[in-house]
Amino acid sequence: MEKLLHSVYLDEEKCLGCTTCVRNCPTGAIRVRGGKATIIESKCIDCGECIRICPHHAKLAKTDPLSSIRNYKYKVAIPAPAIIGQFKTKYSIDRILSGIKSLGFDEVVEVAYGAEVVGRALKYEYHAKRYPKPLISSACPAVVKLIQVRFPELTDNICRLKSPMAVTARLVRKRLKEQHQIKNSDVGIFFITPCAAKATMVNNPLCCEDDLYANIDGAIAIKDIYSDVLTYLNEVNPGEVLQNSTPEAFGWALSGGESNYLKNKNVLNVDGIQNVISVLEEIECGKLDTIEFFEGLACIGGCVGGCLTVENNYVAKMYIEERAKKAKQTSITHMPEEYVKEIYNSGMMHIKERISPRSPEPLDTDINKAIEKMHEIEVLESKLPGLDCGSCGAPGCRALAEDIVTGKAREIDCVFILKDRIMELSQVTNELLQMGLPTGKSNE
Repeated sequence: MEKLLHSVYLDEEKCLGCTTCVRNCPTGAIRVRGGKATIIESKCIDCGECIRICPHHAKLAKTDPLSSIRNYKYKVAIPAPAIIGQFKTKYSIDRILSGIKSLGFDEVVEVAYGAEVVGRALKYEYHAKRYPKPLISSACPAVVKLIQVRFPELTDNICRLKSPMAVTARLVRKRLKEQHQIKNSDVGIFFITPCAAKATMVNNPLCCEDDLYANIDGAIAIKDIYSDVLTYLNEVNPGEVLQNSTPEAFGWALSGGESNYLKNKNVLNVDGIQNVISVLEEIECGKLDTIEFFEGLACIGGCVGGCLTVENNYVAKMYIEERAKKAKQTSITHMPEEYVKEIYNSGMMHIKERISPRSPEPLDTDINKAIEKMHEIEVLESKLPGLDCGSCGAPGCRALAEDIVTGKAREIDCVFILKDRIMELSQVTNELLQMGLPTGKSNE
């Protein structure tokens, strides 16, 4: 099984074992044992839902500190489109990008630029006829991993175009090498991320290990640089022109932003991890056979709802839509079709390997023992109440049965079984008392 590096982690000192995260994890990747939550890495998809809903702020995301950019001679920031939704519209996009550059970067290139390339190339990929329908967006890494874990039969439907983040990094490195003769090893590219899933993706590039020029050297959370950028915006009015994105491109920060590139197609865009799961279940069952393209985003509203953003997602959406209206009146134009075709035909934006299902940890390395344990789980599950209440620290009765069989839990972790055991012991004690036999209690 592939070993993945995760960005979501637990701060044990803050965790009170309340099981809120257990009940809300979309893949059942969390348990509470010994009064503390634990994360099963093979099931975690880094969606950040536990970070969002933890009342004690015990779930966090590992990102890179701004100081890490000092390790490189030439530093490039590639901010996610969601960044422009974090600031009021009185600040221009150029001003925001200049504020990011002031943090110590030599250059700032919008990921929205790569999004324009991917969005324009999407129609070519759609017409390539290499996928079962519906074609499923690969833009949200949390949704990709969700499909790998919970909907393995749909992995062949996932579009094998690299993310706008990876494409932007590739284009930047190629330009710096060819036009400025800057060595690839001297360039540090840092993604300014709105979410935990994309931070994880930086450490686990999706099937692009063969392309060193697509590497991203770190992920810095939007929330970690927000105050510094805001201070700059309020103190300086830069004149530098940095924006090269179209309104359609930075619309990728919102649900439906990618789908807009497939004109006249039957598309469905859904945001919110539980809503995405509901629709994927219908797709898996063949109920949505008229859908040609499905765009699923884990966060409500799209990337503006990421757990590493600052602004309310609905307010951020309003800011982006207002900027889109203004941008349509500027001179920024779509990139030439020939340029997009050249990049697409070069193969540099394609994920070369098939996106495979992610198998859960085996019950046992011995197949015969694994079958025996599977039978034990079935028997044990039938004894449990079937309420999936989560009081045991597992997301449901089936999960508790698996944990018991694998030695990670006990039957009495179920409060209903514990109650029955206590009642049985109480009854035995009363019978002993009635018979006049010693119960182990002092008669004093």
